[in-house]
Amino acid sequence: MQEKLTEKHKYSHRVLDVCCGGRMFWLDKSDHRAIFIDRRKETHLLKDATVKGGVRKFSVWPDIQADFTRLPFQSNYFGLVVFDPPHRVTNGTKSWMHKKYGTLQGDWQEMLKQGFSECFRVLAPGGTLIFKWSAYQIQLSCILALTDSKPLFGHRSGKLNNTHWITFMKDLQDAERGLTTDAPACGDGQDDTQDDKATTDD
Repeated sequence: MQEKLTEKHKYSHRVLDVCCGGRMFWLDKSDHRAIFIDRRKETHLLKDATVKGGVRKFSVWPDIQADFTRLPFQSNYFGLVVFDPPHRVTNGTKSWMHKKYGTLQGDWQEMLKQGFSECFRVLAPGGTLIFKWSAYQIQLSCILALTDSKPLFGHRSGKLNNTHWITFMKDLQDAERGLTTDAPACGDGQDDTQDDKATTDD
């Protein structure tokens, strides 16, 4: 069921973050121009030696709790969409990484294909999609193969230079074109070289 935008949303919210988590890369975590979506709504106390007391509060508190595979918005509306999904498949359910970033589960390739499809559906023609992916367990090429839309350009960052920021633009061909039907062979995502306690995407 599509959610009807209120008049306030209609004229002030043209940016959508479909998997906001803790809004970590947002300069203003309460930016009035954006709607923040996440399937989770939860708060955790995480160990952090950099803060007084060694523990800090981490919250995933979206404006609207929803799944990015079924976004509750009309098509062709948002000028900018941000898509930063979980990127690991082997996090422990009690781990710091799982609580902070979430974990890919089940048929994650189909889930991300649907996520791309929904992001492009709600994106207005000529609008921009910013996609963030950390290739610690799954290579970026395997993920980009899940959409037929061609990226414009990208940038790499992070301690190991494995975090990718990719920019797409929706055109009429994107609106008419579907997703790829065959998922690429990306392996099981196992990566024993990375330590959850020492690795960060920020």
